[in-house]
Amino acid sequence: MTLKELQKTVDAWIQTHGVRYFNELTNMAILMEEVGELARVMARLYGEQSFKAGEEPNLAEEMADVLFVLTCLANQTGVDLEEAMQRSLEKKTQRDKERHKNNPKLKD
Repeated sequence: MTLKELQKTVDAWIQTHGVRYFNELTNMAILMEEVGELARVMARLYGEQSFKAGEEPNLAEEMADVLFVLTCLANQTGVDLEEAMQRSLEKKTQRDKERHKNNPKLKD
């Protein structure tokens, strides 16, 4: 699925099942909530925290939740994620093409 297809799919889901988009500020708050849930799983999988009894790791689900809400915000604000991602990668390539290769902290 391309990012354009993702945006169309999320929009169709909202129109069919979600009734309408929450307003942008509400979706921004929901995005922060979802990022927090992702951070919680990451802290338990890769950090020092442990899962509670009966708690299951759901990393993929939490990442998908973040992507869903971010896609809603892109749809609401007229951002073409595919185009924006391409521009971002081009910017990073120009800015950082040698930076990370020359970073002694990243050497084995």
